[in-house]
Amino acid sequence: MVRTLAEPEIAKVLTYERLIPAMEQALAAFSAREVTQPVRSILTVEEGQRFLGVMPAVMRESMGAKLVCFYPKNAAKGLPTHIATIVLFDTENGMPLAFLDGRLITEMRTAAVSAAVTRHLAAADARVLTLVGSGVQAQAHLEALRHVREFEEVRVWSHTPGHAERFAARHGARAMGLEAAVRGADVIVTATLSREPVLKGEWLKPGAHVNAVGACLPTWRELDDAALINNTLVVDSKEAALRESGDVILSHAPIFAEAGEIFATLKHAPRGATTVFKSLGLAVEDIAAARLVYEAVTAR
Repeated sequence: MVRTLAEPEIAKVLTYERLIPAMEQALAAFSAREVTQPVRSILTVEEGQRFLGVMPAVMRESMGAKLVCFYPKNAAKGLPTHIATIVLFDTENGMPLAFLDGRLITEMRTAAVSAAVTRHLAAADARVLTLVGSGVQAQAHLEALRHVREFEEVRVWSHTPGHAERFAARHGARAMGLEAAVRGADVIVTATLSREPVLKGEWLKPGAHVNAVGACLPTWRELDDAALINNTLVVDSKEAALRESGDVILSHAPIFAEAGEIFATLKHAPRGATTVFKSLGLAVEDIAAARLVYEAVTAR
């Protein structure tokens, strides 16, 4: 029987406690070349405003694909900018197992991957978190990152100051100016729809860690050259970063490692290094998360 899983049912079983280690395992398998996954195909519906992404992946224990609509123009209407559906198949016989709403899975797996990378790369005594952006991913990252570090101060900035103020009031954070929010922060998340750099490398304290999750197209950027070239750059996929990430492509920054190589302890960032994780989001993350949800639902 093929299951159809809507977001409310997914929300009942998908937790960061289980998702963060699942993302570590999935990305370690990806970097070990144990996963068959092409770089996502992106179809332009309207230049700069509407896109359709096709993301298949085959793993040892799960197989499937995500169709995701990326509509930046939705932000002005108060609608989600990412809308997705995931189909999960049985790897033994190819039969479909489930169709899952992909919005929450995409939101949570993105933050879970950042949390996993932060656990490995951020200073053990990191206490100040800065969120550049105040939308869905800022909230998800705040929740996920609290599973790997104990923050004493949370700062937030947004292109729209009112959004930052409301976010701060809801989450016990401080709305601040951008440069002031970044300077002195131990962990920084950039989660914006910006097409030009908003984060300057000169603002980063030595040993800070950045999770950059916006700017998912070859011509879009969130970070300036100094933030990338002068620091230790980690990506989820080298191939994808060199095809999809404007931050990486336009800065010509050298890639130190994939996240999966860090998780498998094949590579170690230099002690005290300032680190940047450029996240694009991979199909393997979606399929591993969908499998986690499917198993939790069918076990009940």
